[in-house]
Amino acid sequence: MMRHPALRPVALLLVLAVLAGCAGRAMVLLVPGATGLGDTETVLVASTRVFENGDWGSDRLEGLSFVSFDVHIPPEREPGDVQPTRTGDATPDPAEQFLVTRADGLRDAAGFRAELARALAARPAGQREVMVFVHGFNTSFADGLYRTAQIRHDFDVPGVAVHYAWPSAGNPFGYAYDRDSALFARDGLEQLLREIAANGTHRIVLVAHSMGSNIVMEAMRQLRIGGRQDVLDRIGGVILMSPDIDVDVFRSQALRIGKLPQPFMIFTSQRDRALRLSATITGQRARLGNIGTVEDVADLDVTLVDVSEFRGGAQDGLNHFTAATSPAMIRLLSEVAQVNLSLEGDVARDIGLLPGTVLTVRNATQVILRPLTQALP
Repeated sequence: MMRHPALRPVALLLVLAVLAGCAGRAMVLLVPGATGLGDTETVLVASTRVFENGDWGSDRLEGLSFVSFDVHIPPEREPGDVQPTRTGDATPDPAEQFLVTRADGLRDAAGFRAELARALAARPAGQREVMVFVHGFNTSFADGLYRTAQIRHDFDVPGVAVHYAWPSAGNPFGYAYDRDSALFARDGLEQLLREIAANGTHRIVLVAHSMGSNIVMEAMRQLRIGGRQDVLDRIGGVILMSPDIDVDVFRSQALRIGKLPQPFMIFTSQRDRALRLSATITGQRARLGNIGTVEDVADLDVTLVDVSEFRGGAQDGLNHFTAATSPAMIRLLSEVAQVNLSLEGDVARDIGLLPGTVLTVRNATQVILRPLTQALP
């Protein structure tokens, strides 16, 4: 029997809903006694989510709230894997699950700046930078917090980790709500970057996933329009992972920003089924995160990193977060000494030493990565 093409997005949405319902909702569970097992990552959080009934939900907060967390990284896990504590878990397992061992509310922006200054002062002189992670579509507060800690830990990113938690619905059917929330969240990220820059940080590295990439681009665009070159000068690198952005919109954002922070890396994949669905919903052939060639952005100073030959981790069945969830990808980037995710040096040159193909078209570079072995992971 022939199936109508229009039914395919609906079918995939139903699959997403089923997968989301297979486990309880990720939660921030405070377990101070877990500090003796595994590693701990400190994550500072700035959020535009409303906090009520003991949790950060999907309602939108005007302004920013700030919290400092210590996140427990369990020892029994593959790189890229995040098993959070969930509602309904009878007993959390610190050997396998992410937990929170400390949570301190910071009273206001001044409290955040003071906490950030303390964290930076505790780092070696050459590692006093800030990694800001902006999560994507269908992400709860806990999911974004744990993912920030995982990226900081697995890639051994130097400096202090900061998570920007914007009000995603955390629901596979909440795409329209999340797109509106992403627009709502632009001002909050701009404010956060201004607060970080006010601390005199040597460098800010922006890392974004999926729809969060649009928030990053919009915040930088607003900084340019507002004449905040001092803040833009602090941004020493941008990494967009599977960006869910219309290619024409991205081009307009980049052209308005002008000189893009360097390096500017965009991880793409032809295997990304979530972006394939997003393109179908928006009536387009592709999103920025699954474009096949560099031609559409050839006039921009960007590096496309094509990870199509890798598969996402066990929890990433849609291959929508391959750069951060694939054990093979993490091992590859971690084992090659020339690639440094602190973003020092000429990354476009250095990443060419990895297994794969490097293409340069006008101002842009495309790197098509391959696993260290020919077999797909």
